[in-house]
Amino acid sequence: MTVLEGQPAAAGHGSGLVEMRGVQKYFGQMQALKDIDLNVQKGEVVVVIGPSGSGKSTLCRTINRLETIDDGVIFIDGKELPQEGKALAAHRAEVGMVFQSFNLFAHKTILENVTLGPIKVRGMNKAEAEAKARELLDRVGVAHQAAKYPAQLSGGQQQRVAIARALAMEPKVMLFDEPTSALDPEMIKEVLDVMIDLAGRGMTMIVVTHEMGFARTAANRVVFMADGAIVEEGTPEEFFTNPKSDRAKDFLGKILKH
Repeated sequence: MTVLEGQPAAAGHGSGLVEMRGVQKYFGQMQALKDIDLNVQKGEVVVVIGPSGSGKSTLCRTINRLETIDDGVIFIDGKELPQEGKALAAHRAEVGMVFQSFNLFAHKTILENVTLGPIKVRGMNKAEAEAKARELLDRVGVAHQAAKYPAQLSGGQQQRVAIARALAMEPKVMLFDEPTSALDPEMIKEVLDVMIDLAGRGMTMIVVTHEMGFARTAANRVVFMADGAIVEEGTPEEFFTNPKSDRAKDFLGKILKH
C-alpha cells in the first residue's frame, strides 16, 4: 500500500522521493485537491489519469510550487517544500517540469535554450554546459537542430527539446503535465518514446496524461483522480483489467471504446 495513512508529518520523514500528505488546494470556493496522500519512490513512474477538471494538473503543479497549497505538506527527497526565495529556486532546480506548451525561449537557439539553466542556475561553464546539452539533444533525437530556433522546429521536436532542457538541470524527479496534448497525432509517438526511454533509465517521473498506451507500457503505478481526490491506484495491469471504483469503470468504459 503506497498511500500513507495516519503517519506523523515529521520533516524529513523521507519514505519516498516525493511525498504528499493531506494536501488541500482551493480556487475560491472550489476545492481542486482534496486530502491528497501520495508517495512516489525513487525510480518509480507514476501516471496520473482522470477526467478533465479532476485536479491532475493542479497536483502536478503543487509539487513544483507553481501552485501553492492551502493545507497539508509536501516533501521532496525528505525535505519539506520551501515556501519562497532562494530555497524555492534551489528546489525547482531539482524538479524538472515539462508542460503542454513547450515554453522555449523564441529568441534563443535550441542549444542556448538547453544550456541557459545549467549556466545561470548551476554555475556550469559554457563549454561543459554545451557538451552536456549536445549529449541530451542527441538522446532525444534533435542534435542536428541545435543551431535552429524553436519556430523552425515541429511541435514534437520542440517538446523533445523541452525535455532535454529539463534534464540538463539533472533533476531528481521529472513532472510531465499533459506533454503530448498540444501535438499532432504523428508527433505524439516521438515524445512518448523519449519518455519511455527515460523511464527505462530509472528517472523518477510523475506523468499527467491521456495516453493510456503510455500508462500501460511505462507506469509502475496508475493513480486515478476524480473531483480533486485520488479515487484509486494500482499497477497498470490491476487498474486497466480490474478497476475497483465505479468512477474508474465509467472513465475507462468511455475512453477505451475510442
